[in-house]
Amino acid sequence: MIGMLHGRVDSVDAVSALIEVGGVGYEVRMPSADLASIHAGQDVKVYTSLNVSQDAITLFGFDTMASKRMFLQLQKVSGIGPKVALSLLSTLPPDRLARAVADGDAAALAKAPGLGKKGAQKIILELKGSIDLSQIEGSSNAGVASEDTGTEQVVEGLMSLGWHQQDATGAVRMACADNQIETPLDAEDVPRVLKLALASLDRGR
Repeated sequence: MIGMLHGRVDSVDAVSALIEVGGVGYEVRMPSADLASIHAGQDVKVYTSLNVSQDAITLFGFDTMASKRMFLQLQKVSGIGPKVALSLLSTLPPDRLARAVADGDAAALAKAPGLGKKGAQKIILELKGSIDLSQIEGSSNAGVASEDTGTEQVVEGLMSLGWHQQDATGAVRMACADNQIETPLDAEDVPRVLKLALASLDRGR
């Protein structure tokens, strides 16, 4: 079992990162916010979960242990696989996701692509009361320095204009890479990155 990688980012695309560790490149699928916060050449530590199915062996990665714990917890729900669990973590960070389950907020969970209202209700039914909020929120706070609220703001702004989250996240990442803008984004960089990402998305239509 591969539980963690510590290496250098070789490349990042809309759904995964290629991380080199000791001369070996690992393709890691990650939540969109995690992907948006890393760039080629960066040294990273990623907590991982290996999924083996009939068609593929897939390595999923997260920038905090809280995200990994939530990813594994979600898959305990009948009918929820790794793709939907990853979609949920791309929609809500682990602390907000745990709070939505605890509060019975099906509407917040249903925003995740591929889930739907019935799936959200099933997650609440099967997980409510079993998630240790202090463990999730405590781990999230420990990793607060790696959070990129600026990038989240830009992605949410693009989504409010009608763009899909995956496209918005990719555009933000490219805008930062092409213009040498460091992440996590400072508050003053948010308007600039929003304009650059929007221009990139408009050109791609």
